[in-house]
Amino acid sequence: QVQLVESGGGLVQAGGSLRLSCAVSGRTFRVFNMGWFRQPPGKERESVGAISRSGGTTSYADSVKGRFTISRDNAKNTVYLQMNSLKPEDTAVYYCAASTRGAWGLAKNLYELWGQGTQVTVSS
Repeated sequence: QVQLVESGGGLVQAGGSLRLSCAVSGRTFRVFNMGWFRQPPGKERESVGAISRSGGTTSYADSVKGRFTISRDNAKNTVYLQMNSLKPEDTAVYYCAASTRGAWGLAKNLYELWGQGTQVTVSS
């Protein structure tokens, strides 16, 4: 059974940086397209970005372009979200997700497997 476990969240001041990790169990990680999502307080879950199975293609929501970077290490079954120049509006629970059927994109419904989330709080 494939499981996704996020880590690396915490409290950071505006302008600071954090790197989130998502460890994926199972041998099939390298065939998954992966996504990062977030859910701000009182709001719906929204896309942050996605990375292809090889890591060669990435896509980002407009709100994080130029500040966030997604990468992956298939040897370590891990996907990363590097967040720089953080703003208070980036405060949210961050989730990683796996698209196990080869679908590619930023829509939530393309992803079948989800982690439990990690809290990121950006203070002003």
